[in-house]
Amino acid sequence: MQEEILIVDEDMDCRKQMAEIFIDAGYDVTVTSSVATALCGVLKKTAQVVVLGSKTDEMAAADIIPLLKQCNRNLPIILIASDTSLGLLRKLRGAGVFYHAMKPVDAEDREEIRQAVHCAFKNLHPHAA
Repeated sequence: MQEEILIVDEDMDCRKQMAEIFIDAGYDVTVTSSVATALCGVLKKTAQVVVLGSKTDEMAAADIIPLLKQCNRNLPIILIASDTSLGLLRKLRGAGVFYHAMKPVDAEDREEIRQAVHCAFKNLHPHAA
């Protein structure tokens, strides 16, 4: 089964950069800035892991995460945000964020995010080799 990632972010450059990372790693990738498209992907179970920027065209991540979790409570969400306060990060972790990373600026940052996604898929399929 192909592992599918949904990247949701208003920043087109960030979406492109993330897509390249995950396509190169062998994942099936969908990108959007739309909350409606994101929710549809989660409801149809085409998105197995969501990489979420701090904002979309319509809403902030803090408002989107509970909606995504209502659609699929086991959905791993990786938040990519550089401007989030510690208090809000704690709240988002409590709401079900799997991992938080800063926006990638170098190869090390990109590798961190790639590893977080790899780990999220391992948690979805704990008995896979």
